[in-house]
Amino acid sequence: MRTTTLGRSGLEVSRIAFGTGGFGGQWGSFDEGTAIAAIRRAHELGITLFDTARAYGTAESLLGKALRSELDHRRDSVVIATKGGTHPGSARIRDSRREWLAKGVDDSLRALGVDHLDLYQIHWPDSRTPADEVAGTLRKFVDAGKVRHVGVSNYDAAQLRALNETVETVQVPYHLFRRGAEADPLPYARAHHIGVLAYSALGSGLLTGSLTASTVFDASDWRSRSSAFRGESLRRNLKIVDQLSSFAGERGATVSQLAIAWTLAKVDVAIVGARRPASIEKSATDFALTAADLAEIDRIVADAAPVGGASPEGID
Repeated sequence: MRTTTLGRSGLEVSRIAFGTGGFGGQWGSFDEGTAIAAIRRAHELGITLFDTARAYGTAESLLGKALRSELDHRRDSVVIATKGGTHPGSARIRDSRREWLAKGVDDSLRALGVDHLDLYQIHWPDSRTPADEVAGTLRKFVDAGKVRHVGVSNYDAAQLRALNETVETVQVPYHLFRRGAEADPLPYARAHHIGVLAYSALGSGLLTGSLTASTVFDASDWRSRSSAFRGESLRRNLKIVDQLSSFAGERGATVSQLAIAWTLAKVDVAIVGARRPASIEKSATDFALTAADLAEIDRIVADAAPVGGASPEGID
């Protein structure tokens, strides 16, 4: 498993991160034992970076349970990244006020069973909390030893700029069918040595090759309510996935591996979710693309239907 230094944080991490969003209740039901096995298998395969969030239900506790031995005895063998700053069920869903973030950090530490977080990220920008207050709060977490490094998620360049030198990393939604980050904030992040982590690297399942036009999602799965996973948009993109799959096969790879390799050609880390060991085994491979490969992939996906995603307020 290849590693990288995550921007100016100095964190040495695997280029593929294990994402736990699938354990938060928004992706349908899952088996806890199988999920724990998937996390442990990821670590065996060389994945050292594990991404979670307070908003993912019991995912932090599950991650702590799965990695208990490493967290207790080989703490430096894993990098734990979590996120806070959302307030589900309240009138203020995006909440980066000092008191709410402080509660969230303490809750995350308890859920994970650790004395510090390697990377703490603001999950979604909160326009009602001044940037200097957010920056000050994050610095206090670092000064207190509760957090080693700080980042944000879903921020644009202007929002990153407002946090000046405080933020070391940024998470963006980024995959072959969702490329808005290429215009903003990737150029800013590169220019300021901010580490970039791409979430939804497999297009929330679109780029796994496992979906068909007749796929039915569980009612609790957010994709059952998303326009990207039904009708003409889905059919159009699945045809492109078929072409990508053929292209990948000619190179001895799967379409998932192709999609991850494409993402890693653009950013530092690709966050990949898996709820079964076999799924992460298929994704956690070193597979590189040439410049000619990248150009051909761009040609194949040129007519893709735009894909959105979920936010605290709803679903595209």
